[in-house]
Amino acid sequence: MKSAGVAPALLLPAEVLAQRATGARSAPAIPKLEVTSPDAAGETVHRFFNEARFTALRRLGELFQPKVGNAPGATEAGAPEFLDFLIGASPADRKKLYNNGLDALNAAAQKKYRKNFAATTAEEADAVIRPLLATWDYEPPADPVIRFVSEAHQDLRNATVNSREYAEAGAASASRRRAGNTGLYFNPIP
Repeated sequence: MKSAGVAPALLLPAEVLAQRATGARSAPAIPKLEVTSPDAAGETVHRFFNEARFTALRRLGELFQPKVGNAPGATEAGAPEFLDFLIGASPADRKKLYNNGLDALNAAAQKKYRKNFAATTAEEADAVIRPLLATWDYEPPADPVIRFVSEAHQDLRNATVNSREYAEAGAASASRRRAGNTGLYFNPIP
């Protein structure tokens, strides 16, 4: 049997009840919540690469895209963490290219210096990487390790210059230059 005219009880905050009792019509104040980026709240956890591969990628980023002036390098921009996510969501052949390439860097450093690539000095890392650098061509290098180094170099650069940290550093330096020359120029290709 239905009962007409009976409404379910509503639970109202004490402020609203007090306003209704006094006849006030103003809306209750809405609390303002502080919002923060998830990246600022905690460390990004690498999920695709194992520890040895991830630290090798981080070291490669330090070498290929270092911090210059106020512009962040690959490490400061979080490029290795982004690539860990990107490669983890990539097709199998790209995953294989990165895994085998990072393993090859670690193996070369182990053979030559008895330590992983991440632990090499700048001079030692240069001796490992220099033979793997290829000149630009329309076709990717046939050697998979040379191809990895070429693609990782480009990926680390792209991830760095397209990061929030890089954009913020650029905006900060641009605001300092606004009073005068912006430092931008057109350089035609000969």
